[in-house]
Amino acid sequence: MNLDDTIVAIATPPGRGGIGVVRLAGPDARAIAQPMLRLQHDLEPGRAAFGELLEPDQQPSSATRIDEVVVTYFQKPHSYTTDDIVEISAHGSPVVLRHVVELALARGARLAEPGEFTMRAFLNGRIDLTQAEAVRDLIDSQTLYQAKVAAQQLEGALSRRLQPIKTKLVELIARLEAGIDFAEDDVSILPSDQILQQIASIRTPLEALAGSFAYGKLVHEGLTLAIVGRPNVGKSSLFNRLVERERAIVTATPGTTRDLVSETVALDGIPVKLVDTAGLRRALDEAESIGIRKSMEALADADLVLVVLDCSQPIAAEDQELVNQVTERRAIVVANKADVESSKFAVPISRLSSVRTSALTGSGIAELRAEILRYAGGEAGAQAEAGFLTNLRHQNLVREALTALTAAEAAVHNRVPHEMLLLDLYNSLRPLDEITGATTNDDILNLIFSTFCIGK
Repeated sequence: MNLDDTIVAIATPPGRGGIGVVRLAGPDARAIAQPMLRLQHDLEPGRAAFGELLEPDQQPSSATRIDEVVVTYFQKPHSYTTDDIVEISAHGSPVVLRHVVELALARGARLAEPGEFTMRAFLNGRIDLTQAEAVRDLIDSQTLYQAKVAAQQLEGALSRRLQPIKTKLVELIARLEAGIDFAEDDVSILPSDQILQQIASIRTPLEALAGSFAYGKLVHEGLTLAIVGRPNVGKSSLFNRLVERERAIVTATPGTTRDLVSETVALDGIPVKLVDTAGLRRALDEAESIGIRKSMEALADADLVLVVLDCSQPIAAEDQELVNQVTERRAIVVANKADVESSKFAVPISRLSSVRTSALTGSGIAELRAEILRYAGGEAGAQAEAGFLTNLRHQNLVREALTALTAAEAAVHNRVPHEMLLLDLYNSLRPLDEITGATTNDDILNLIFSTFCIGK
């Protein structure tokens, strides 16, 4: 990728809006932008200037105005990419924004590739790879908590957590290298027990970091929750309570829900996709049969299952069978209609936790939300150290580093020469460098930045 040319792109989402921004970055950004503008003041670093966007190929003093704009100039290296950057904020008409881009292209700019602005920031050393990936996560955030986590990563939280681990590993490598290279100078070789202690001091925080991925994955990708049960146990009413609006049709007639109804809500910052399913029973017609088949598919695909029972009646054989079916899954038994609970009702015996609710009155809904969060890891995750893993690429690299450390420990126990032990330690350091981008190859970089939107 050529870092010496000037690139241009629309930096705001497609469509019409009050404001649209065109961004130019590169050595000629200012020279390309100025002829298309009539400014009230010269462009100064870090200051916005009001001006007019002009028809091309006319004298600035007499040229026809197309739009009023606000232009901001960021002088290198104090910009997002460390290049000179000019941002032109016009009214958000796609026609006007495309016109600005076309004027810039005619004056020598090149259309930016997806993620090229952020890639330049990475290649120019302004941010590391974890921070670059956090930019994409911040743009894709669905909840405020996701945005907060992405902002922490953008500030370098993961890099700061990794740095002391890498420092200890590099110190151990340097000590062993010195013992090999300068043995004649009486540089002591570390005894095996000290090497194992130092490897353990590296492994412990690295394992804690790897363990954070279970919660980080939920924060990043969300949780799918299927609500299942027999007809007329209150699944749709419970769904509406959790969604906090009348999203699913509720009637007294069993079998009202024939298809899957889904809605995404935020619970403690975690996106939860709720899926209301058709009641599980012997189908009365083809439409209900299809709905029940989809319900079983939703049950199989869900990260968490709510098994809803009607506690105004004694437990039916179908209820017990359903509870048995999900016993080995992450599931919660919901005893609904607690406002009219029967004395003959008893929650089926299983290892699953249970919550009594009334979708009609709202009783127990807060407790159910808390139980869902407990299963999602929200209680522990909310207190988690900043810099937890949310990215599968990072998780795989941390696991790779841990595998190499295990090989290093085995090498020490087997009294393998230190030259061979160092190979395992370098194999542990390399994936940690790949997380931040210190040793990342071009193929991985292209894969990461190709998922960005154009203009960022």
